[in-house]
Amino acid sequence: MLIRIPGPHDPRPSEITPRGVYLNRRAFMVGAAAAAAVGGCDAPTEAALKPAVKGQPLVATRNQALSVTDPPTPWDNATTYNNFYEFGTDKADPALNSHTLRPRPWSVEVGGLCHKPKRFDIDEILRLAPLEERVYALRCVEGWSMVIPWIGYPLSALLKRAEPTGAAKYVEFQTLVDPEQMPGTKPSFFGSALDWPYVEGLRLDEATHPLALLTVGMYGHVLANQNGAPVRVIVPWKYGFKSAKSLVRIRLVADEPKTSWNKAASNEYGFYSNVNPNVDHPRWSQATERRIGEFRRRKTLMFNGYDQVASLYTGMDLKKQY
Repeated sequence: MLIRIPGPHDPRPSEITPRGVYLNRRAFMVGAAAAAAVGGCDAPTEAALKPAVKGQPLVATRNQALSVTDPPTPWDNATTYNNFYEFGTDKADPALNSHTLRPRPWSVEVGGLCHKPKRFDIDEILRLAPLEERVYALRCVEGWSMVIPWIGYPLSALLKRAEPTGAAKYVEFQTLVDPEQMPGTKPSFFGSALDWPYVEGLRLDEATHPLALLTVGMYGHVLANQNGAPVRVIVPWKYGFKSAKSLVRIRLVADEPKTSWNKAASNEYGFYSNVNPNVDHPRWSQATERRIGEFRRRKTLMFNGYDQVASLYTGMDLKKQY
């Protein structure tokens, strides 16, 4: 066996850029070049990054009362610019890596403080209530947003089937963790991005608000893998990380759940995480946002513009309880 002895001009280990950092920089440069070429569009357009192939069609009736009138973000952008750390931390990683996710067979266990705990197969979830389409704006904490025609039905329809007890005050969501399907959850030399599995939560009254959507599709088709297939939640008045993807477990609990991003950085990611232009992220302002596909920034609206939920927070200080 040959042993190589470093020479006097070889770089020290501390001077070598870690592979993950190098890839992040490369993805940034690709995105920046693409943005310059198309006049500021945020979404990456690298030739190798192909939009998702649309899956099974879903028939749903548009809910005009709960839909915004803004034009939807193009499918190509919505499926190539995503946060889904189970597949990597770069925005392009979910599109590149989520082909390994197997959305069938699939089931979601609903339990905890309820009278009728049950495991729901994905086909049963699809049949549980009439499907409707809602065009929701989804805003991410990094300052970008999209408008997506989501397909699903009120989350309350599923929770009612479980019959929560009087002791249930919160709903905890747990997502799939499988290193074989989700490369971002594998242990690595640089450590994991989060403590898996991914856990999120809502108060019970938030989870049963008509705007909270149990989501099984988008753009007239089943969810693309990189967008949280086969079932996720959409909570449009909160930052996007609250809308847990690829759900496998829902628990009704008495105490506030310990959520993943709050555990990772409690000073940056509060439990409520309502879209609030008056509460800045410690590292950037939340007063404005950039819609994917647009150049100019726009003002961020309180509750992301969904004023219907304001009554849920009467008497709360939303600067302290962020």
